[in-house]
Amino acid sequence: MAPSTPLLTVRGSEGLYMVNGPPHFTESTVFPRINVISVTKKGLLHSFDLPKAVCLEFSPKNTVLATWQPYTTSKDDTAGIPNLQLYDVKTGTCLKSFIQKKMQNWCPSWSEDETLCARNVNNEVHFFENNNFNTIANKLHLKKINDFVLSPGPQPYKVAVYVPGSKGAPSFVRLYQYPNFDEPHAALANKSFFKADKVTMLWNKKATAVLVIASTDVDKTGASYYGEQTLHYIATNGESAVVQLPKNGPIYDVVWNSSSTEFCAVYGFMPAKATVFNLKCDPVFDFGTGPRNAAYYSPHGHILVLAGFGNLRGQMEVWDVKKYKLISKPVASDSTYFAWCPDGEHILTATCAPRLRVNNGYKIWHYTGSVLHKYDVPSNAELWQVSWQPFLDGIFPEKAITYQVVPSDVPSEEPKVATAYRPPALRNKPVTNSKLHEEEPPQNMKPQPGNEKPLSKTALKNQRKHEAKKAAKQEARIDKSPDMPPAPAQQSTPRSTISQSTSGDPETDRKIKNLKKKLRAIEQLKEQAAAGKQLEKNQLEKIQKEKALLQELEDLELGI
Repeated sequence: MAPSTPLLTVRGSEGLYMVNGPPHFTESTVFPRINVISVTKKGLLHSFDLPKAVCLEFSPKNTVLATWQPYTTSKDDTAGIPNLQLYDVKTGTCLKSFIQKKMQNWCPSWSEDETLCARNVNNEVHFFENNNFNTIANKLHLKKINDFVLSPGPQPYKVAVYVPGSKGAPSFVRLYQYPNFDEPHAALANKSFFKADKVTMLWNKKATAVLVIASTDVDKTGASYYGEQTLHYIATNGESAVVQLPKNGPIYDVVWNSSSTEFCAVYGFMPAKATVFNLKCDPVFDFGTGPRNAAYYSPHGHILVLAGFGNLRGQMEVWDVKKYKLISKPVASDSTYFAWCPDGEHILTATCAPRLRVNNGYKIWHYTGSVLHKYDVPSNAELWQVSWQPFLDGIFPEKAITYQVVPSDVPSEEPKVATAYRPPALRNKPVTNSKLHEEEPPQNMKPQPGNEKPLSKTALKNQRKHEAKKAAKQEARIDKSPDMPPAPAQQSTPRSTISQSTSGDPETDRKIKNLKKKLRAIEQLKEQAAAGKQLEKNQLEKIQKEKALLQELEDLELGI
């Protein structure tokens, strides 16, 4: 039955609610403010009247609901009003209320079994046990603690804390084991660094190590709009290292494999590189360069998706990380959200508002590249959020990877490829493909049997420089020594171009030398074209002049 008057959906500083349309303009009772619904029983558990709430979060075992609303003071300005509430989901009672002024890091952090809960309060991390929020079980005190992250998994619990630097002192991240905080050498590990205005701390699943992305707001070298970023590795056994990233530029994403033995980093100016590292921070596999800014391991850790979302076109590369073999390359244009299904086989991509307010909808993919389900939101509506139902680890067993595309009833869509702009003067001329960047292919960085450890990127770069200098010297010797036999690589050059005779006339000899040099360069260009490299327009024009140069050279040599 249709409502007697149209309804307005409102989300703002007053929270989320619905209003009856004309002529009443009263708040609708059809849509309660905050509802807690049991998915399994499909019934309403509780309803909370919190009109200004803007943030909601459940504890890991769904026993506590945390809500946050903007901080306000009382009318006499003497005391603030508690704005962070913790509710017992089973009974609906409020367990505790706190004052939490900032929205950043507003939610308490729980261990996975909810034995431990922690909050950052005025240079201290307060710990509560067994969801008893009336008693602070332990405190970790460090001057100017900015952030902390609890480790995943069971006991013993660990915590990583970040303290920003000040007055010439470096920033640092320390790892502790709960509840050992007060001893002189209580920290399991410590890592200091100067270039850090903020950090992101990422525990691996086994809680044996943390990756720290340290970022500055401004790159003083002027090389990047994103500031400057470095990646650090800290282990609970005290080991630490700076992860050497071969390409300069931003760090877009860093993710741990669920095995906790490897991690993948996406970094560098576009086209970005992606590399898998082991726990020694040595590269294991380099995926080369491509249009990507995100990485997603499957729940079982056997598949890795490299993707380019946001201002990129949505290209995805799906890799088998056991064999390091490419499975598929689907394209999810305009996607703002990505999530693996807990079964490790399906992928969810979505276009949501407010990031994009047009073409909202979602798709469910199989990792082999086929779209199994698609939903497009009507043009007058918006999709705000979509997510998978969470499951515990081990519910879905790992399945063998298939490379055969899974059939689908959803019609396939060819991605629209925008043609490059061409000035009017070039529109009726042949198209010459040119690239701004040389793309690097994937390469296995593991030592091969019988070989030594692979060279680092710096060593490879120095080796290439050395080889280039060597080749330049050899070419110079050829130019200076007319009697020296030609290099094997140039044996395909016509006989007349390699004749080393002299005419006795310095001017004629100089012309012959220059012609031979140009013909050698043309041969190199022809070899590059045969290898598949796209040549520039001026390079193609050089090749077209080969016949005329050969004739000129022949005329000069016949006159000797």
